[in-house]
Amino acid sequence: MARTPSTMQELGTPAPDFNLLEPLTGERRSLADFRDAPAMLVVFMCNHCPYVIHIRDALAKFAREYQPRGLAMVGINANDVDNYPADSPEKMVEEIKTAGYTFPYLYDEDQSVAKAYHAACTPDFFLYDADRKLFYRGQFDDSRPRNDLPVTGRDLAAAVEAVLAGKPAPAEQIPSLGCNIKWKPGNEPDYYG
Repeated sequence: MARTPSTMQELGTPAPDFNLLEPLTGERRSLADFRDAPAMLVVFMCNHCPYVIHIRDALAKFAREYQPRGLAMVGINANDVDNYPADSPEKMVEEIKTAGYTFPYLYDEDQSVAKAYHAACTPDFFLYDADRKLFYRGQFDDSRPRNDLPVTGRDLAAAVEAVLAGKPAPAEQIPSLGCNIKWKPGNEPDYYG
């Protein structure tokens, strides 16, 4: 299992726009669809990654808890489905139903949105304030597959609580860790360092 960390983009960076297909509904969703929410969470994820599977139930529960409190949330799958067919839009629809996701799970077919966000891994979390400035980019919690720590979502929950309460961003933000995004051949971004 390859381990790739978040790029830890600078806080205050504006949220890039997107216009992506939601395979479940067949509709396209954009950043503007969520403009009235006091906070916005963008999660780069996929169906087959062991790191995403590890937090899947907790992530679904997290959404059910925080969406009613004003958190807008989307998942984005940017993986190369030619080489990773388990991440196809059809399989995304199955995953939504299996996991019980209540947030839109979008497909970034050309991987341009993942690049715009400087996404590196799955899962990769980007939390924005009401002005859509980056407030938190870090881990869900410190649990990983095979480290025997419980999945709590406490790091991300603390950040969401802070942004919803109008408090400062957490001073300590630990990079998320997961599988690298499966880039299409020749499409790898230059921000991996």
